[in-house]
Amino acid sequence: MMNTLRKSLSSSSKIGVRYFSISSPAFDKIGFIGLGNMGRGMAVNLLQKGNSVVAFDVVDSNLATVVEQGAEAANSPGAVAEQCSKVITMLPNNQIVQGVYQGPDGVLAAIKEGGLLIDCSTVDPALSKDLAAAAKNQGVDFVDAPVSGGVNAAAAGTLTFMCGAETQDTFNTAQQLLEHMGAKIIHCGGVGTGGAVKICNNMLLAVSMIGTSEAMNLGINLGLDPKLLADIMGSATGRCWSVDTYNPCPGVLPNVPSSNDYKGGFGTALMTKDLGLAQDAATRAGAATPLGSLSHQIYRTMCNNGFAEKDFSSAFKFIQKKDL
Repeated sequence: MMNTLRKSLSSSSKIGVRYFSISSPAFDKIGFIGLGNMGRGMAVNLLQKGNSVVAFDVVDSNLATVVEQGAEAANSPGAVAEQCSKVITMLPNNQIVQGVYQGPDGVLAAIKEGGLLIDCSTVDPALSKDLAAAAKNQGVDFVDAPVSGGVNAAAAGTLTFMCGAETQDTFNTAQQLLEHMGAKIIHCGGVGTGGAVKICNNMLLAVSMIGTSEAMNLGINLGLDPKLLADIMGSATGRCWSVDTYNPCPGVLPNVPSSNDYKGGFGTALMTKDLGLAQDAATRAGAATPLGSLSHQIYRTMCNNGFAEKDFSSAFKFIQKKDL
């Protein structure tokens, strides 16, 4: 994994930033690893609130954007942890998270005793518990703190953080930092509970987005104006976030992915991954999730039909294509 990360940095000189080696002296700075659609806005908010940030991402353009806002660039996750006592990660999946933390150039190979690690990725709660145990063996605190709110909230600094922390003191320390990126920070319980809340939330979000897409498509086929339909549903009993804040029908709302050819936002592939996590957890817990299971099947089919890189609200377009 870390070899792959290093290969991705082979052209780093093209972006014109200076990298700091793992041998650099440690300063009181915040480390941030993972600067995609969500992480980029989060890191910029840290900078705008007056924090010094040392950043790393395998995508040069993502890193360059944050460096232009005042961050320092590091050449590996370990190089970030060497310089920072507090490190935040925002990464796509279990495999990458594990590699960033436990790889040979990973965070746990370099973080110093007394440090704090905050993982905002959406991963299996069992992985968060494993990483917390490994961190504890090194005298380091670990918090899982996945987010809700989407890319607009990440950019605006109004995210909701769902935190799993073993002690109130650890949560309090994390909260002071997370408040620079979010409007609501909630202590859900021990490590892993933040992720548990998140996968429950995202399962519900997927179900509601598919339902909203079906309702909007049906209404249009019945001759209704989509803006009128969305406005009425937004103040009726069918109201939900997918209707009034993130409507999947193009042209209904400005500044949402559906009105930008479903670019940006929360990718279908990532939603599919989260639904898989929910189904794995449901199987372990013996909990029935029939609509969650069906939503997972639908999003998997979307990924296999060209929607993987589009925002998950493209379920509307997928359903339109299924019309007879």
